[in-house]
Amino acid sequence: MPTAEISDEQRFQQEVRRNLRRNYSAHLCHGLLGQTGMRLLNAPTFLPAYVYSLAGSDLAVGIARGLQYLGMFLSPILAASLIEHRRRVLPVGLLSGALMRLSILGLALGGFLPEPLSLYLVWGFLACFGFFLGIQGVVFSTLIAKVIPVKRRGFLLGLRNALAGCTAFVVALYAGDALIAPNVLGNGYASTFLLAFVLTSLGLALLLFIREPRGPEVRVRSRLRDRLADLPDLLRSDPNFTRFFLGRATAVMGMMAVPYYVLYAAQRMDLGGAELGTLTGAFVLAQSLGNLGWGLLADRRGFRLVFLVALLLWLLAAAFLMQVESFPELVLTFAGLGAGLGGFQLSAQNLVLEFGSRTGLPLRVAVANSASEFVAACSSVGGGLLAMSAGYEWVFGLAIGFQLVALTVVGLGVREPRRAG
Repeated sequence: MPTAEISDEQRFQQEVRRNLRRNYSAHLCHGLLGQTGMRLLNAPTFLPAYVYSLAGSDLAVGIARGLQYLGMFLSPILAASLIEHRRRVLPVGLLSGALMRLSILGLALGGFLPEPLSLYLVWGFLACFGFFLGIQGVVFSTLIAKVIPVKRRGFLLGLRNALAGCTAFVVALYAGDALIAPNVLGNGYASTFLLAFVLTSLGLALLLFIREPRGPEVRVRSRLRDRLADLPDLLRSDPNFTRFFLGRATAVMGMMAVPYYVLYAAQRMDLGGAELGTLTGAFVLAQSLGNLGWGLLADRRGFRLVFLVALLLWLLAAAFLMQVESFPELVLTFAGLGAGLGGFQLSAQNLVLEFGSRTGLPLRVAVANSASEFVAACSSVGGGLLAMSAGYEWVFGLAIGFQLVALTVVGLGVREPRRAG
């Protein structure tokens, strides 16, 4: 290997070590605020109830999540083409993050307008939110792979999510009791998402403290069309990644059931604003504190094991949801859903970082994210149609079936990439 190339890599590693404590702290602080707001938006309680309050339709709820996932499907490969030739990717992340937060603001403000305009605006801003979230997902996965060594990532991400979860737990209880129950500003759900906008915006500002090193090697800039043409070669060149890619996409079919957990629960028992706040708090707290344990497990045994155990917990909690008879049981079930879904998302997002080379990382992240979000978009709409025609139990049963297939594919077909050579 040429001396200059070795020197560039050494300088890169030295800068990573020198700024590790600062970057570690910046990611933690960003998570405390940014992830708190995001959890209010992505929890399977407030947003489905918000859309249902505007439309009174299961299909409208499915379309809402489907549009978010459609936006997340369209943008990751574009994001890869935007950053893979750049020595530093943080500026792109800050811009996409700002646009994503403006979409949250639009989502909130739309709820104050008359129907059906409010529903159409919520749908549109959810699609925009998903589009910019898809870009940010690729950018920040690439960024964290640059600035945080692989054996330190699990605990960092787990601790970040745990801190965010503790904050989100308190905020969710507050929102349910103080914003939604009294219908603050004429729409308590919209007021809750205004709060989410403020929190996520403060979190984004904290990313300015990150010191990103210049990448020692990048790809030559290429057109989006050329990168799309590279996808077949990417999948053929790494069968282990391809099997994970297929298993992850299959598991994501289970997302079809997520918007209907709370609507199903509302059929079984009376749920007001305070109860929704409690369920959201249980979900996000278990999701976040669980991620601390998942992160420690990942640092010791790898994200593949986390993927399998968390996916199993998620499907077992979904199965138990159909048996609950009391509100305490429901709270416990939502805690199980939060812990399982949180571990699945943590492992799915980070396991992809451990396959292949550094230069191919943006495209690997992009293709995995795009495929997953395309599946999620289709399954959300399909889940809405199935819920309307056959009932929530059929949606849950089909989702669990896909999750069992994914467990088999990853459990039998994917080797732990840290030990795969």
